Amino acid sequence: MSRDSILLLGCGFIGHALARRLSAQGRRVHIISRTPARLINDAGAMIHQGDLSDAALLNKLRPECATVIHLATVSTPGASAGRPTLELENLLPALRMLEAMHGWSDTHLIYLSSGGTVYGNPTRNPVTEDAPLAPLSYYGAGKVAMEGFMHALGTHGCQVTILRPANAYGPRQGLQQGFGLIRTVLQHILQDTPLEIWGDGQNVRDFVYVDDVVDAIMLAVNAPADRGTYNVGSGQGHSIKDVLATAQRVSGKPLRVNFHPARSLDVRAVVLDNSRIASVLGWRPGVVLEEGIHRTWQWLQQEP
Repeated sequence: MSRDSILLLGCGFIGHALARRLSAQGRRVHIISRTPARLINDAGAMIHQGDLSDAALLNKLRPECATVIHLATVSTPGASAGRPTLELENLLPALRMLEAMHGWSDTHLIYLSSGGTVYGNPTRNPVTEDAPLAPLSYYGAGKVAMEGFMHALGTHGCQVTILRPANAYGPRQGLQQGFGLIRTVLQHILQDTPLEIWGDGQNVRDFVYVDDVVDAIMLAVNAPADRGTYNVGSGQGHSIKDVLATAQRVSGKPLRVNFHPARSLDVRAVVLDNSRIASVLGWRPGVVLEEGIHRTWQWLQQEP
């Protein structure tokens, strides 16, 4: 039996974009997701509604899938603020998954971590993958913990690649409270409602267009023996105020903003150094921020 199929664990914003790309290239895609199959409309994907910790299902799919991509998460930095136990809903199923995959030496596991949260406030920007991991949020701490378990799995057989995307955005991103700045900003512009910002708007982030993230994952898929850890970011920092100004310029519409005191969980500035993934896998971002916001705005205006 061919093992050319790809198994996606979770199918949110990035997962949907990845499934569409894989299917368009003729790859057979299996998805394990808690989302009902009727709500996932990726042509060509086989949907298995359930939990990624289902050992029987994982073992059933193993003969077909040499590549497993872990994209599942149930939390956001804001959602787990003051609620560290919420991260157990990510960790426990994932650890049970690792138990099921123990010794799968013929499998390549790709894990999507979070380049925007695992470094905390780095002492130098752009920050490289070798910088200390010092998350400020429980969400980031959960990602760091999961990376550790992934590294441990790599010593027991699997080839494990860890990708640390910056703040991903683009068309088809769902509206989620406290998550996805660009999507949220554009929604408020569209509806002419005030946007709530915590802090002075000078916090700096690295934003990466969703198609560029998918490109990075595809390069990792095509390197089945890879065991690296890579930042996936633009390498360019933009303040929140820069994003607000760009969104208003692209849309041609004003935005009302209410500023509130800063929160301790919010990183002041993080920009990802992408030289390692450029050197090893040949990845470089292709969509600059203004163009990405333009594409997202065009899509949002066409949404029912």
